[in-house]
Amino acid sequence: MRHRSLLIMTTAITAGALTLSACGSRDDKDNSGGKDSKTTVVIGVDAPLTGSLSALGQGIKNSVDLAAKIANKNNEVDGVTFKVKSFDDQAVPSSGKANATSMVDDEDILGAVGPLNSGVAQSMQGVFERGDLAQVSPANTNPALSQGDDWASGKKSRPFKTYFRTATTDIIQGRFAAQYYYKDAKKRKVFVVDDKQAYGNGLATIFAQEFQRLGGKVVGRDHLTVKETDFSGISNKVKSTGADSVYFGGQYPEGGLLSDQVKQAGAQVPIMGGDGIYDPAFIKASGTNNDGDLATSVGYPVEQLDSAKTFVKNYGDQHYKDPYAAYGGYSYDAGWAIIQAVKAVVEDNDGKLPDDARAKVTEALGKVSFDGVTGKVSFDQYGDTTNKQLTVYKVTKGAWKSVKSETFKD
Repeated sequence: MRHRSLLIMTTAITAGALTLSACGSRDDKDNSGGKDSKTTVVIGVDAPLTGSLSALGQGIKNSVDLAAKIANKNNEVDGVTFKVKSFDDQAVPSSGKANATSMVDDEDILGAVGPLNSGVAQSMQGVFERGDLAQVSPANTNPALSQGDDWASGKKSRPFKTYFRTATTDIIQGRFAAQYYYKDAKKRKVFVVDDKQAYGNGLATIFAQEFQRLGGKVVGRDHLTVKETDFSGISNKVKSTGADSVYFGGQYPEGGLLSDQVKQAGAQVPIMGGDGIYDPAFIKASGTNNDGDLATSVGYPVEQLDSAKTFVKNYGDQHYKDPYAAYGGYSYDAGWAIIQAVKAVVEDNDGKLPDDARAKVTEALGKVSFDGVTGKVSFDQYGDTTNKQLTVYKVTKGAWKSVKSETFKD
């Protein structure tokens, strides 16, 4: 939000707390006729703002920006003005790690939203932990990020207390996809492909395990490389195995091309993927009609949720250049969770931010609970969302249409 004046003031510590007049923007006069001094709290946002995944990244950034603007407009936290500072990771882990370091070094940042990619998150988590800076991802789905590398064996252990997410994990999404393919779409012979990344490989593995458990057969498994464009070898394998379907763990740039080339190879079968392909860019990336292709995504369609109507209207009123895309609602809720955590910390400290504000915000995030854009927002003991709503989408007449939504039950 823009203010008429923005003053950088000297930090003043009083009685072990950062007073609300310590730094930030000078706001309007209060009712008593004096001037009400406010502290500026910055929320960092890390996402791919350029490159092939920027359609998703810009939606993440804009949605957090909207949350900050609404909080400021409503004076959600007395004495605090929220500001957003965005960082471009280009979906590259090393860039994400550098961005995390920059955020930790910026003492005004009390929470971070992002990243989009699970692989990028892996490079950032340790940096945020050492800096006591909480992050809330609206899109990461790899289970290991919150439950540790041994989660599959049942030995769950939270690696980083500063990590939270508003998106459900691939444990849920992969199984949900397999159950739809087997029970609803009646598929029995699937060819599984992944992009060798943390998100794609993990999702494809969980899907394959559940599909086989249900009685289906994985007739082939292969991998592709991100940013490559020739998948004819994989496409010919799909055709030769007699697969009645393909499951792809990865993102939309490669997914759209894979769908295109599988069909060109003569295999007229649907491709299904996770939330990484649920974007109009998946359809645009394919030069062949891909009606019938499928994707799962976390949550229910934002446009169909009563809880999201205000978000959709407010987003439109801001006239952002880019749409909120697949993770807009989850990004808004991630930003709002940080705002609510800051609110709790300020209220518990006599209207002031304490010296250890970052640690207190992390602690408060674990107790946050509110009705958000995507439904009830709260976190379990691992920092995972308690919201396990998912939706299957199908490409119909050149556009994604929801075909099934439900709350997943283990």
